[in-house]
Amino acid sequence: MEDDAPVIYGLEFQARSLTAQTAETDAIRFLVGTQSLKFDNQIHIIDFDDENNIINKNVLLHQAGEIWNIDASPADKDVLSTCYNKTSDSRVVSCAAVWRMPPTWETGSQESPDDSAHNPQNLELLCHLDDSAHGNAACVLWEPMGDGKRVISLADSHILLWDLQESSTQATVSSTAVLEGKGQLKFTSGKWSPHHNCSQLATASDTAIRGWDLRTMGQIYCIENAHGQLVRDLDFNPNKQYYLASCGDDCKVKFWDVRNVQEPIKTLEEHSHWVWSVRYNHSHDQLVLTASSDSRLILSNMVSISSEPFGHLVDDEDLSEGEDNHQDDKGKEPLKDSVVSTYEEHEDSVYAAEWSSADPWLFASLSYDGRLVINRVPRTLKYQILL
Repeated sequence: MEDDAPVIYGLEFQARSLTAQTAETDAIRFLVGTQSLKFDNQIHIIDFDDENNIINKNVLLHQAGEIWNIDASPADKDVLSTCYNKTSDSRVVSCAAVWRMPPTWETGSQESPDDSAHNPQNLELLCHLDDSAHGNAACVLWEPMGDGKRVISLADSHILLWDLQESSTQATVSSTAVLEGKGQLKFTSGKWSPHHNCSQLATASDTAIRGWDLRTMGQIYCIENAHGQLVRDLDFNPNKQYYLASCGDDCKVKFWDVRNVQEPIKTLEEHSHWVWSVRYNHSHDQLVLTASSDSRLILSNMVSISSEPFGHLVDDEDLSEGEDNHQDDKGKEPLKDSVVSTYEEHEDSVYAAEWSSADPWLFASLSYDGRLVINRVPRTLKYQILL
């Protein structure tokens, strides 16, 4: 079972933002952003060599400030976005920007592995996604299936849809929407749906989840009290267009069918503290990762609400027409949901978990103390799913 063992990498700084490099499908690569008050912040490019079970890293400087959110362009592996804090007139403001990695970032590291850490190169600023009129940026979301030209930023109570022009060096706001309601409403996170021609967005603010149509910038559904406390993260099922997962400070993970938002279709209560991150596996949507301040990462097998509840692919339409129409599946129970593994390699709050975009069986998790852990789906489960 040797190659199910975790591989651990420690950053010298605190960190809370992690993303898989989606445009890179050959290398297993993750990007981590640091949060240091005293030193220049960095982006660590983590390459995992799965044949030798080792991590190779490169470091780029992010001098703009502490990184709170990081996302990679789906179309260009050298382009990424960050949301970061900087101090301006003794106030802390949150900004967003699009960056390019320097063309030579890989070359320096091959000769001597420590070289890039001692003489890191700077990221090249392509453009700011700041509109000071709209408040503090919480996150940036790239159009999932796009050409890397459309991004959304969530800033306080505003949704801003940006068009990136001329090799991303200019950004213009093409449309906006505002969160209406009492009090100081603010977005905490959001997810751009990969379905419906990428025309829908889900957002979290306080305890509510809202769906938006990006063509009209109008609201299409609202789950008022989706969680008992703050909603932290959202993710769409990659294969079932109406299924959405959410997690929050009530320690719960919930699964929704957004066509009927009265009740969640499933609730997981495996964590003992705030749940910061929920992620569907891109290829096998029954596999769901959740990361929490209880220092644990949990891999669940949510097979009953996956696209393969009976061990083979089932269409959304089949299910919504009622279970009676299952001629083949009469007398066949949906497979049982279960917790596959609980990972306890972290000693601090686990703020982020991400699946690799190059290897569907591999995932990374990041805790606040700067510890990044790479794990694999247990081999027994992998073969159950494949065979």
